[in-house]
Amino acid sequence: MVQVAIVGGGIGGLTTALALKQSGFDSEVFEQAPALHDVGAAIAVWPNAMRILDRLNLADQVLAKAGVMREIRWVDQNGWLINRVSLSEQPPAVALHRADLQHILAHSLPPSAIHLGNTLVNYSQQHNKMIASFANGSPIEADLLIGADGLHSHVREQLLNDGDPVYRGYIVWRGISPTTPATLAPDTAIEIHGRGKRFGIGPVGLGRTGWWASANDPDPAAVDTQHKLLCLFHGWYPPVVDLIEATPQSSILTTRAFDRPANTSWGAGRMTLLGDAIHPTTPNLGQGGCLAMEDAIVLARCFERFGAVEEALRTYERCQYKRTKAISSYSRLYGSIGQWENVWARGLRKAALALTPESLAHRLMDIVLNYDATRVALS
Repeated sequence: MVQVAIVGGGIGGLTTALALKQSGFDSEVFEQAPALHDVGAAIAVWPNAMRILDRLNLADQVLAKAGVMREIRWVDQNGWLINRVSLSEQPPAVALHRADLQHILAHSLPPSAIHLGNTLVNYSQQHNKMIASFANGSPIEADLLIGADGLHSHVREQLLNDGDPVYRGYIVWRGISPTTPATLAPDTAIEIHGRGKRFGIGPVGLGRTGWWASANDPDPAAVDTQHKLLCLFHGWYPPVVDLIEATPQSSILTTRAFDRPANTSWGAGRMTLLGDAIHPTTPNLGQGGCLAMEDAIVLARCFERFGAVEEALRTYERCQYKRTKAISSYSRLYGSIGQWENVWARGLRKAALALTPESLAHRLMDIVLNYDATRVALS
């Protein structure tokens, strides 16, 4: 019998398995994909998540694959500086290929702890056990069940049946260029604002540069991706065009910006939800994966305090609800402002960014990026 069954082998599920292992609890991960492929784009690992990786003794492995961000710059579409903020180096803010992070997490677990090709059909609680059925085989029995199966979570659907996530009106593209334009400042993350469009750039290690783009566009399906992006960002700051052209079209990811309203019901009985399964967040603050890692470490700490029991699950849910609700709201607001098209609204946005002193920017960013889930009070 499995002590803790984790449905989902993404960043949140794998981090949860590692955190539970460190805390002395056995878990197994059940992932629907037949293999953990090298797919995805860049992922930002801000100080709040680096603290967790350091606690799991994985920070050095991540740093070996990542690019360090020592400064954030906001510029206009012509490349003119609007504002800049330096970043603390303890712990550092980094970015890397999502596949590199997933590889580090997966290879830190015993091979027997990860079961691929397991698509959840349903689950149920029978007395003090959870029974999970998968499409490819016999049911498994576990003391507790954790749903970490992402934005379109099957575990959430059975628990809440609350419909699809909410589309926020803009498309997001992500890519990784194998080269870095010579004109880019090293160790710097850049966000570029235009009319209903944005472009982000940052180092992701091993000589590569990660980028993302967003635009108000109702139909992401009808897109010749690279051509579409070159048209959308024609005439922008030259590194923008260089990065799009240098990125193989087949590796550019296109997604809609989704999230969900906060929900106080994260679980029932001997199961709970984690990461995007319960609090999906628009990508504007780079906190989706970071929040999932926060969930993982807080859940493990609750297990340490209470044991593998329902009280641990309910305490974890109470601890994380307020934080994740706030970050999701901040991200939604930041994205909405970033996508403004009205000329007066864009002027106001630019003025507000330009006039924000670095000391105030640090205080605002610390709320999101410098949170320490390894020390949060468990109540």
